[in-house]
Amino acid sequence: MFVSFFYLLRQRGLDVSLNEWLSLLEGMEKGLHRSSLTGFYHLCRALLVKSEADYDRFDQAFLEFFKDVPYQGELPPELLDWLNHPSEDLGRTLEELKALGFPDEKLEELLKMLEERLKEQKEEHNGGNYWVGTQGRSVFGNGGWHPNSIRVGGTSQRRAAMLVAGERKFRDFRKDNTLDTRQFQMAFRLLRQLSIQVESNEKVLDVDGTIRDTCDNAGTLKIRYQNPRKNAVKVLLLIDSGGSMDYYAGLCSMLFQAATKSNHFKELHTFYFHNCIYSEVYRHPGLRWDSSVPTEWILQNFDSSYKVIIVGDAAMNPYELRETRYDWSRGKYGPSGLEWLTRIQKHFPYLIWLNPETMPQRQDYWSQTHWQLGHLFHMYDLSAEGLEQGMKRLMVRR
Repeated sequence: MFVSFFYLLRQRGLDVSLNEWLSLLEGMEKGLHRSSLTGFYHLCRALLVKSEADYDRFDQAFLEFFKDVPYQGELPPELLDWLNHPSEDLGRTLEELKALGFPDEKLEELLKMLEERLKEQKEEHNGGNYWVGTQGRSVFGNGGWHPNSIRVGGTSQRRAAMLVAGERKFRDFRKDNTLDTRQFQMAFRLLRQLSIQVESNEKVLDVDGTIRDTCDNAGTLKIRYQNPRKNAVKVLLLIDSGGSMDYYAGLCSMLFQAATKSNHFKELHTFYFHNCIYSEVYRHPGLRWDSSVPTEWILQNFDSSYKVIIVGDAAMNPYELRETRYDWSRGKYGPSGLEWLTRIQKHFPYLIWLNPETMPQRQDYWSQTHWQLGHLFHMYDLSAEGLEQGMKRLMVRR
């Protein structure tokens, strides 16, 4: 039953296993779908979708497969189509409407009224105060001015609705969304593949080898052991601090905490800079002189085996990147920021740049440094998907 639906989900990129599909059939056999299309939808999504990031993809595949099934829900598709495309704009400000005075109905009462109103309504209504319509004073519809209403279709205009009917709620569950600490830790876990096996008298279970040997042995358990793995990853973390990065201070703090708590690194060294790396970096985000470390010392004491992660928005005045800098300690001009970054790139073959700002679509005066550094380094968005791509890049020599 619904075998074509199973194959459609797979074709649309959803990783639905046979066991999950059998669980769905078992759930239907037990009546968990409540003999309705809506119940079947919720049962499918609960059993077949593994991540919130796939909710939209599942919704699109579900609609594609069941588009010809008569809909018996509360909101007919013709009504939603009309509400999403109102025929006229009968504008009035929210302040004018509040001056008229509206009753403060309870949500339960409004929902019951909406159900009754939809059963009675047979045609479009615009600008009224009773039917489900647009641009009116009714408590139901969209584009209207009732301050305590239920929006049906359309888009928010005055933020006056207490509830939205028919709304898609999962469009923000994407892989390019803002990170949290757990997502940082999950991305760092990819670097475990760079650990090495060390000779030891104490062996550990080789899960993959055990499964393979057991299958080769006609299902009879055959356990395989292997030498333990030891963390071999050495990470150098360089974080932009202050200025335009103040807005992302919380995000950078989560990145630092996740890296510090991670047990996947043999070594982790964190330094800070402002806008661009020059002759000094700092051990503290406050960039105090007593915590400064010469960049030359970094290049001399950290070899090319280190994985380098630069975190910054690459936003600065162009002269900060391109013009030579006066070295007060030596009393002469030294390399520009671009020259220092080029030296760092040549010294460390495993290097990525994580940027909380997406690459601008067009280059202007204030985005030209972002563009230039984006073409010089392997730059990724500071998002779940971008961080995962960056970790994979760190496993490949430039």
